[in-house]
Amino acid sequence: MSERVVPPTARQRRRPTKQGVVLSEALIVETALRLIEEHGADALSVRRLGRALGADPSSLYRYFRHTDDLMLAIADELIGRTLRTWRPTGDWRADLRDLGLRMHAGALAHPRAAVLSSYRVTGRAYEIQAVETILGVLRRAGFPDAEAVRIYHVFVDQALAHGALDSASLAMPKAAREAEAAVWRATYARLPADTHPHIAATARHLVADMPHSSYPAALDLLLSAAAARLAENRPRAARPTVTLDTSVNTAP
Repeated sequence: MSERVVPPTARQRRRPTKQGVVLSEALIVETALRLIEEHGADALSVRRLGRALGADPSSLYRYFRHTDDLMLAIADELIGRTLRTWRPTGDWRADLRDLGLRMHAGALAHPRAAVLSSYRVTGRAYEIQAVETILGVLRRAGFPDAEAVRIYHVFVDQALAHGALDSASLAMPKAAREAEAAVWRATYARLPADTHPHIAATARHLVADMPHSSYPAALDLLLSAAAARLAENRPRAARPTVTLDTSVNTAP
């Protein structure tokens, strides 16, 4: 797509496409997301997208200025899908853990799109809602503003990075994934203790753990560290006071 701008008032297509559907931003994003998962990044072409929608490719400019604009909308939709399934409970640690796991699961549900969008900043509605929501969870928990932003940054980057990493692995052919998992059994589990004592000692754990995502464990480590920081930052007046009994028992 080129840098062609269509006023918002002119974006709505009123006539159905050749397939009998009325174009909308949501329909275009949904179709583009499906094509990316089927064909990869090359699917984001005006011609292929128009063909899938049964519409003249030029009609897409009513909704998106160019393919990067569409990519940002796709990234924002992935965020929205996570937020729509998440229900906070008021327990900041449990809520962030649940949200992080949902973000990771959402990336794995759309691995190719997740790899393409993990490093983008959309500035769109769902991303703004996510930033506001996560900062709200942290500030209500008692984190000072600077600390809340720092933990938010780490939390989001960790989820996106693991989502992209695991999505890239999932996007590999099944045979390639199985071959890589077998390396832990065929190579590492057979290294002798006299040359590789630490690998040999932990081999069975490597075989069991390494083929799986480390994100849940990494998330728990982050939240434990955040909880420890919260305890350190809590105002002294809010901390429980321990009174020592210094009286002397003079009873016979």
